[in-house]
Amino acid sequence: IIGAAQGLGLSMAEGVAEAGGTVYCLDRQRECGSNFSNAQELIPRDSQGAMIYGQVDVQDTKALHRTIQDIADKHGQLNGCIAAAGINEVIPALEYTVSQSNHTMSINFDGVMQTATACAKQIYKHNTPNGSIVLIASMSGVVANRGLNCPVYNASKAAVTQLARNLAMEWGRKEEDGSGGIRVNCISPGNILTPRVVQHFVDQPHLRSQWEDGNMLGRVSRAEEFGGAGIFLLSKASSFMTGHNMLIDGGYTSW
Repeated sequence: IIGAAQGLGLSMAEGVAEAGGTVYCLDRQRECGSNFSNAQELIPRDSQGAMIYGQVDVQDTKALHRTIQDIADKHGQLNGCIAAAGINEVIPALEYTVSQSNHTMSINFDGVMQTATACAKQIYKHNTPNGSIVLIASMSGVVANRGLNCPVYNASKAAVTQLARNLAMEWGRKEEDGSGGIRVNCISPGNILTPRVVQHFVDQPHLRSQWEDGNMLGRVSRAEEFGGAGIFLLSKASSFMTGHNMLIDGGYTSW
């Protein structure tokens, strides 16, 4: 799982480990941090799962591919991945510079694509059956995020959902040698109560009530509410599901 030091990526890693998976949690931070260490300690001993931290920056394509190759070679297989790395910069469109736009896209789109291709190469190489790749997009790739000016972030997440459809088409069929058959899906979360979002609420106090009123459940989600979706998409429970964008937004886009 890329982007797993904290937040959504970490919560998904916890879920997979609790279900018995060995999860390599990769992030650009050199040290894993206390959130990760605390999550490791909470893994039930009888689950046989494990969370292993590693440092990699998705903007360093060579290091990213090498790291994922090393993991797959060590175990002789790679069953799947979740590409959860991403940033969100709140900048009005008229103030966005090209360099700022390129920076956001290099992580949110290029980083996700390189993560997916690096993992797919190893799934093909080791002929791992039932490979599954999950890309983290956002409901902001489907609708404008009301009250928050982040046009490049929103566009990058829309690109991720379209990327998932195209990769699902390219990698879905099994080859004559038995390789392939990789499923690719998206999860598009609604508003999540992360440290960054808490800061948004401090900077713009009206946002919280606006976001809570904007969905059908009347609240902002928590990162741990998405772990089950990650397990579902990685597992055989979703074996006939690919190219899909799973919106988990409290009904925000269903009005």
